[in-house]
Amino acid sequence: MAESLLEDFFQRCVLFPNNPFKHIEQNYIVIKMEAKNSVFVETFGETPVIKVLDFFLTFDSFDYSKSQVAEETDVSRITLEKIWKELVDRQIIIKTRTIGRAEMYKLNKENPRVKVLIELSFKLASVFAEEEIGKIKRKIEAY
Repeated sequence: MAESLLEDFFQRCVLFPNNPFKHIEQNYIVIKMEAKNSVFVETFGETPVIKVLDFFLTFDSFDYSKSQVAEETDVSRITLEKIWKELVDRQIIIKTRTIGRAEMYKLNKENPRVKVLIELSFKLASVFAEEEIGKIKRKIEAY
């Protein structure tokens, strides 16, 4: 279980070329991999709203400014502004603090809708993992 969680963490970090853990690159050799969409994005499509939701679901322990979210998700600031208000109004994301002029936001894990999204994201990842395990087993059996 721990290995799969760790692998999932590193795979998800690859999704965002400018991930919040980029400071790690200073101390370790980083292998560049082709970025892949998450199972969440693959399932629901590569729309700006889905990309932003996926980002917050993936990196749910930290808070981010709008600029950081725009950069990490490759969603323009103009497009992000259009969806940000709705995410805040629905309390999907909440303001945590202000640093200088930057307002920081994070996923509102107390919101019942967010709880469902977290569970859905986990179930999608589980189904994907089971499918991949099945493919590997079939290859082994064919060998």
